[in-house]
Amino acid sequence: MSHESLLLGNNQDHIETQPDREKTWKASKFPRLSRPVPMMRSEYDVVVVGSGYGAGVAASRMARAGKSVAVLELGKEKWPGEYPIDLKGAIPEFHISGHVGKAEESFKNIAHGKKTGLYHLVFGEGQNAFIANGLGGTSLLNANVFLPADERTLKLHTWPPEILEADYDRAAKMLQPVSYPESYPPLKKLEVLGKQAKALGQSQNFHRVPQTTFFRGGVNNAGVHMKASTGSGQDCTGVNDGSKNSVLVTYLADAWNWGAEMFCECEVRYVQREKKGDGYIVFFAWHGSGRDAFGAEGAERLMWVRAKQLCVLGAGALGTTEILLRSKKHGLATSSFPGQKVSGNGDILSFAYNTDHVINGVGRENPDPSNPPGPTITGVIDARNPETSPNALDGYVIQEGAIPGALSPFIQAYLEIMPEKVFPNPLKFDMWRHFWSRTKSRFLGPYASGGSVERTQTYLIMSHDSNEGILALSGDKATLQFLGVGNTERVTILRELMTKASNEIGGTLVDEPFYPGPMRTQLTVHPLGGATMSSDGTGRYGAVDHMGRVFTGDDSRVHHGLLCVDAAVIPTALGVNPFATITALAERSCDLFLQEKSWTVDETENGVLDLFSNPKISHKLQSNVDDISDPKVGNDYATASDNGVRFTEIMDGYIHIGEDISDFDVADVTAKSASSSASLNLTVDVFRVDDLVSKSNNASIATGTFSCGALSPDPLIIHHGAVQFFTIDERISDGTNLTYKMHLLSTGGERYMLNGYKRVDSAMALSVSETWRATTTLYTTITRLDGSLVGRGILHISWRNFIDEMKSFGPTTHSTSILKKIASPLKFLAFFAKSTVNYLLSPFRPLQYPDNTTTGYFSKPLPAMITDLVADDGVRADIRVWEPVERTRDLPILFIPGASVDHQVFALPTIPTNTVDYFTGLGYTCYVATLRFGRLPAATKGHTAYDARLDVKAAMQFVREKENGKKFYVVCHCLGSIATGMALLTGAVEKEWIQGMTCSQVFMNPRFGAVNEIKSRTQALEKIYETIAGPWFPTDSTPTSSIAQYILDQLLRFYPIGAAREFCNSTVCHRSSLVFGRLWTHSNLNHATHLHLSNFFGGLHMNFLSHLTRQGSTEPYHLRTNMPEFKDLVAEPGNLERLKRLKIQFVSGGANVVFDPLSTSESYDMLRHAFGTQDYERVVVPTYGHLDTWMGYKSVVDVYPRVRGHIEHCS
Repeated sequence: MSHESLLLGNNQDHIETQPDREKTWKASKFPRLSRPVPMMRSEYDVVVVGSGYGAGVAASRMARAGKSVAVLELGKEKWPGEYPIDLKGAIPEFHISGHVGKAEESFKNIAHGKKTGLYHLVFGEGQNAFIANGLGGTSLLNANVFLPADERTLKLHTWPPEILEADYDRAAKMLQPVSYPESYPPLKKLEVLGKQAKALGQSQNFHRVPQTTFFRGGVNNAGVHMKASTGSGQDCTGVNDGSKNSVLVTYLADAWNWGAEMFCECEVRYVQREKKGDGYIVFFAWHGSGRDAFGAEGAERLMWVRAKQLCVLGAGALGTTEILLRSKKHGLATSSFPGQKVSGNGDILSFAYNTDHVINGVGRENPDPSNPPGPTITGVIDARNPETSPNALDGYVIQEGAIPGALSPFIQAYLEIMPEKVFPNPLKFDMWRHFWSRTKSRFLGPYASGGSVERTQTYLIMSHDSNEGILALSGDKATLQFLGVGNTERVTILRELMTKASNEIGGTLVDEPFYPGPMRTQLTVHPLGGATMSSDGTGRYGAVDHMGRVFTGDDSRVHHGLLCVDAAVIPTALGVNPFATITALAERSCDLFLQEKSWTVDETENGVLDLFSNPKISHKLQSNVDDISDPKVGNDYATASDNGVRFTEIMDGYIHIGEDISDFDVADVTAKSASSSASLNLTVDVFRVDDLVSKSNNASIATGTFSCGALSPDPLIIHHGAVQFFTIDERISDGTNLTYKMHLLSTGGERYMLNGYKRVDSAMALSVSETWRATTTLYTTITRLDGSLVGRGILHISWRNFIDEMKSFGPTTHSTSILKKIASPLKFLAFFAKSTVNYLLSPFRPLQYPDNTTTGYFSKPLPAMITDLVADDGVRADIRVWEPVERTRDLPILFIPGASVDHQVFALPTIPTNTVDYFTGLGYTCYVATLRFGRLPAATKGHTAYDARLDVKAAMQFVREKENGKKFYVVCHCLGSIATGMALLTGAVEKEWIQGMTCSQVFMNPRFGAVNEIKSRTQALEKIYETIAGPWFPTDSTPTSSIAQYILDQLLRFYPIGAAREFCNSTVCHRSSLVFGRLWTHSNLNHATHLHLSNFFGGLHMNFLSHLTRQGSTEPYHLRTNMPEFKDLVAEPGNLERLKRLKIQFVSGGANVVFDPLSTSESYDMLRHAFGTQDYERVVVPTYGHLDTWMGYKSVVDVYPRVRGHIEHCS
């Protein structure tokens, strides 16, 4: 049977076909009790730190009390079938930390491997420690030995008097310890240990140990299917046969079924008392999802979760103590005791190498059923009784062990090269047998029958040490000191005992790897203490009281919501395997706490659990806390496929906190001067890359923190944020955004929204540096939930963080296939690169041809009237009338647009508020006339602006007639302004009809922008075009247009001429820019307007264009009649007088390149010089070009109010 079925009751078919399970984000092979960290809520009733014996008890008991529980575990979740079976698999799971050196000298901190690794070796001074990280804690790797502490130990004066006995019965009920059955195959290592006990005169102390191993298949007391032990001897690297009754399959499985939510790869750093309320804030570093790629910097970006009623520390003796020490540095009130009284439990590891007996003590994954190594420990010489050890502190146990198979390749080399070996008595030493056994193992491997490794007995001794170890923080690093522990009389006596025992079986005594040498460093696998229980109920003699509650000082006051339940609270060495005592004390602590709080525990049995289905209890989201959670998050994780990608991103910068600044650059500079730094740390899950590529609005899930000291002293947590990639930016003409939308929650309960965007557009065209800036710069806005501004600024990705971000890429689901691991990240990166290069090489993008749909149109009121205008020469134009809902203004307004366009310039359907909307909203009646050179059939006849003066006359006469002779206000733009100027100068219309005017971009002095000026110096372009394609120039084209039009479209790819940000791929934009010059600053047009330019533009006739360019190229740049007369209308005597006393406001875009702003400046100066200053105004609108003054999405703020002001002034 496969390993993955060992815990599943042979129900693989059921697992594959169950359709409605909530937790289908799990790998199909193995259960997953833990949840992805992005699914963590912001607060729980109870937060349990760690997942070993004590933490498991607390999670189970509190969940059964109906509380919402979160379990935070540093390691990963692994099930039988996932544990390493060889050295290759074990090495990536190995983590080394701690320090080397002495306290009186300088420590050298060391760190190697991933913090989340299953195997953790901590270096200290005098003693090292080996512990486990993983969901289930040390229970995943221990030898399962369930032996209570000696009663005499519990009665030592250092123990609280309240601890008369621990609750071993309740612990045993859940963990179900049994001894190795007599009916099972005999174990050679167990038999040899019995012989050694006899040789030591301790046969009466030898027996088989109770152990939490299943030797028959069945369901454990938590409801989990278990399998019978195969006796693999792999306990210390992880048993894959499904027989170990670990915390994972007992207390944690029970807690899961009762609603506890578990999260792995979360390293709790410290705990703070909640500033408001009785809860605690638990700060942790999330090491999952590629965050380790950022090294120490990533680990410093902490997240947090709130424990409303109880925080339980169960991270092990070293973990819990370190958390308390760091919490104290962060302001948590404690006694002076945390870090004191650390014990190694008197652990001694040694070997009897190459004995006269076959031991069969090397683990193997698939042992011979008739001759297995057996569980790692099956027997004990228990010398803790008064007869053997009258003094309780002299008590000890000796247990046989098994060397894990992962260590077998180099175990012989280790045993042979270790110094200070004690060889057997020469009288009993068979030199040739020893030589032959060593040779067999050397050439045939560690499993060679009769080889020296097969003849090696492993010992684990537990006794009583001085209990004087110290765990301290040096900076932020933990340092462990056990001064002189290896040189004590106890160690000497026990080593002599082991020498005798080894000698009796003809073996060479070999010490543990760190013992030889002057330091005499020992290794413990059972660190205890560091946050010990007080013997007198005050903080003067301990860190916690008898219940495990943390003292607030040196008196008897405690933190009633902060509980320690693990090996850290044990005040002395136990002289025996400690997990039974840890579990029993945790049961006691939880019972007392539950009684104190009057919380009722539901003791209903689980029945058989289906760990692939839903738990019995699932806590609903708290509406007042977690309503920021996106309900689709769970579905996204549930449907995650091999097609997903995950990465982590860190951005740093400055945020100005305040409502006074609207510009990002100004906010950035202001924040820098105030040192208002900020940092955004995100892990992004893209669950389906294919959907991301095919759906531009497909969002990913982002989780992390936002830090800004000016906003909150602690990091703000991000729950279920969204990141969208390359979505069309509706605010700009041609560009996409990487958009960030995050819900922020502070430790004080304040909520905010973070909205940010990275703009990817043509500004980066042909520039690698601009591409880097665009893709690494986040324009960030912080608001309250009601939308009111809190602050804004700019965040950046540094080169170093960018490199680390690339390292963090990986799939969203676990896979052993290298191809699957890299396929999704590569697909995503290809999508990202393609979308970016699209704008880097903007001129070479596929051309955008006219879109004749109405996508992005707003619902607009229809004109009250549409009618033809018939000029004196019989040419037809048209005029539209919009009436306000309530006419409150008596002055009507006549709008006259320019060439190639129509009324839509002022009644644009693609912006929320266009010109007509604005003025009808103020109560004005609006008339919009389209002249013969506009988007009308008449334009194809070649009429000039001079001809169109007659249309101006017809339009004004129409308004006068409709308004019963009242004066009106005129807003004229570009060629409309030129035609109106011609009408006034020639007397075709009278100034007395007009109350006032706004002339946009030009009036009497057509001064072209630089590029247009160059083009106007010759008529060659118009003549060439007319020869090739005829006199009519359409501003739109299609892929099926004539070859001449197609070639022209390709040649115009680098139009409009100007800064790179003005590049686009619209053929309409290119063509209209060719004949008129660039008509706008692209950033002022929204996407819908730019997309539908073909709906707003027509074309123009070469005759019209020739007349216009001649005016702009002939000094002194005045309006003129048609050819061939080409009279100067401004210089003509008497013409200028017709404008006297007519109030005129000139408006120019500061970035206008069609007509230079000199056009309005010269007209303004001319009139002021001729008639005085009182009737004339001039406005230059910065950053605006030509048509965008009226068609811009922000014109309602930047332009229309200027016109309104002049209208009201004229009224």
